[in-house]
Amino acid sequence: MRYRKLGNTGLFVSELCLGTMTFGGKDSFWSHIGNLDQDEADRLVARSFEAGVNFIDTADVYSEGLAETILGQSLKRLKIPREDVVVATKVLGETGPGPNSRGLSRHHIMNAVKDSLSRLQLDYIDLYQVHGFDRATPMEETLRALDDLVRQGFVRYVGVSNWAAWQIVKALGISEREGLSRFASLQAYYSVAGRDIEREIVPMLRSEHLGLLVWSPLAGGLLSGKFEKDGGGPEGSRRRSFDFPPVDPDRAWGCLDVMRPIGSKRNVSPARVTIAWVLRQPAVTSVIIGARRIEQLEDNLAATELVLDREELEAIDKASALPVEYPAWMLERQGEYRKMQLEQGA
Repeated sequence: MRYRKLGNTGLFVSELCLGTMTFGGKDSFWSHIGNLDQDEADRLVARSFEAGVNFIDTADVYSEGLAETILGQSLKRLKIPREDVVVATKVLGETGPGPNSRGLSRHHIMNAVKDSLSRLQLDYIDLYQVHGFDRATPMEETLRALDDLVRQGFVRYVGVSNWAAWQIVKALGISEREGLSRFASLQAYYSVAGRDIEREIVPMLRSEHLGLLVWSPLAGGLLSGKFEKDGGGPEGSRRRSFDFPPVDPDRAWGCLDVMRPIGSKRNVSPARVTIAWVLRQPAVTSVIIGARRIEQLEDNLAATELVLDREELEAIDKASALPVEYPAWMLERQGEYRKMQLEQGA
């Protein structure tokens, strides 16, 4: 297990992060993703920690808060030292029936963080992330509330999830102007079958020194290799009941057609090949893995040991490449002479 700096901070997190969306579930919508009980969750947390994972991600809306509760209890039961684990959670979604029990207002953030801390049985949250964009709340209000949480010691670092590049840059500008805690990271969807963030978001992250935490590297299980092009996936699989995130099927199957032979040659699953590819992308800090069974977790953990060679990486890149869009093709055309100058002077 390797450890990487979280954005422009001094905090190091494992290259794999354990996701907890499969914790809880019960009879709600979340049961389509997972319904692990306390003992099952304990086994996943224990095995992840044993493998070197020091980073765990959750959210206040996962299983209506039950995922946080189970995670907090796991950390307590396993006696994992607080300083040895980086706990991330999120705020935005609906946590109650009232009109103010959602969003990124100061009101909701201040209430939500206390509830998360209580469920997690923690004194502070390492990384507190806004889970999406709230069009009803001024950005300044959200950022100042997050900064207050850092100053009060309830939160160590703040992050963002599922925002557009322009929204993140605007927030960074406000934070710099007002002297507020800046976002350390972005949590975003990224997979071989969904490389959209490479257009605007990845260049922005690298320019502004933000870490990238990847959710759903297997595209909701579609890239696990357990699905067939002309048939459904395994009974009870997440993708059968919850078709998310959206995927271009032609692109996805084209990627699998390339990754399956690579996996067969190396005697590993397409899922392991997929995660290994994501781990090699230069902007990526950590890849969030979720599992229902210990066997799935073991396969995902083993992706850190799989080193794809140049030909394999190039084959996957070619199969999954995004079509070039404006202004990228114009920037490349107009910047060619500068590129040549820089190469000549290197």
